[in-house]
Amino acid sequence: MINNARTQEHHAFRDSLRAFIKKEIMPHIDDWEKSGQIDRSIWKKMGEMGFMGLNFPEELGGLQLDFYYSMIFCEELSRCFSGGFTISALVIQYMSAPYLWKYGSADVQKRYLTGVISGDLISAIAITEPGAGSDVKNIQTTAVRDGDDYIINGSKTFITNGYYGDFFITAVKTNPKAGTKGISLIIIDRNAAGVSAQKIDKMGWHASDTAELHFDQVRVPVNNLVGQENSGFTYLMGGLQLERLTAAIHSLSTAESALEYALDYIQNRSAFNRKLKDFQVLRHNIAQMEADILVQKAFLKHCCDLQQEQVYAVKECSVAKLQASELANRVVSQCLQLFGGYGFTEDYKIARLYRDVRVGTIIGGTSEIMLEIIAKMTIDQVEYETSTTNKTSQSV
Repeated sequence: MINNARTQEHHAFRDSLRAFIKKEIMPHIDDWEKSGQIDRSIWKKMGEMGFMGLNFPEELGGLQLDFYYSMIFCEELSRCFSGGFTISALVIQYMSAPYLWKYGSADVQKRYLTGVISGDLISAIAITEPGAGSDVKNIQTTAVRDGDDYIINGSKTFITNGYYGDFFITAVKTNPKAGTKGISLIIIDRNAAGVSAQKIDKMGWHASDTAELHFDQVRVPVNNLVGQENSGFTYLMGGLQLERLTAAIHSLSTAESALEYALDYIQNRSAFNRKLKDFQVLRHNIAQMEADILVQKAFLKHCCDLQQEQVYAVKECSVAKLQASELANRVVSQCLQLFGGYGFTEDYKIARLYRDVRVGTIIGGTSEIMLEIIAKMTIDQVEYETSTTNKTSQSV
């Protein structure tokens, strides 16, 4: 594996993280996969090590490190043979909590973000709805102002950390007639009256809890609003690039770990009195997978450079998400083939990787959505702007 870290500090961080994963995470992965639940104590342990606050300010308990630490974090967690555990961690630190940091009030940050960084609270992002899917502007969940509260009604689905998590940063319609300019982000506590959750039985990601949420007259204080009312759509569009970049890193690292796992297997496995590693057709197949991974890894590094420089890289992150997730599907499938019939059993972890990797082309915007974004920017010359500009934000 090529090590992309730039400094000795990055190298030391990777070594420390690997040691932690080996000691505190790997021994429990199989149990978490079987039970469909991650032991909450692991988040506290990760918080104590600083792993839950890599990108957050020091005054809130974070480490405020450069993005290459987050890149390493995503890479190493993705090698633990459990997409479910990895995605739960990535959702907390890169797909939900950043909204609290960027847009949350001091009160919101104190009540929620500090708990995430310490590992005491588990966060989720609740956007997708049964009838809307990737079409954020057509969500139907509403939040109606009633004095010092909002009253929330609606449903969300495919919410990672939605069953065992502590709170959801929820996309709601505060002005249903205003389209994208009527969407807000509001924090809803999991144990609030009127909130119910049902676990979804999934093909993969068994360790993570994915839920369908229902909100029935849920009363939420107005100070749980994240940022400005009716600005939620702009916030979400700004956060999607980080979500897609970390998802891309996860996909590619999964592919890389699958290839390494398969290489270890074929070193000693024989067929027709020859080691599998000596069959030319397999050697060339492996060589092509390695070449594809290295090319994609170089592009991902470029995207991480852009993220470090705080460039709003819509096209690059969309390309990274598209290519990495599609490549991971191909690589893991081809690696499973190297195991023959054993790849179809639970005796080897390649079967779990095969189940887990499939969702990579769906989460954070499907491959079709990524292609449409790239097409708009390439063919129609559409430019996507951040919330700091005065131009109209396009949906991505």
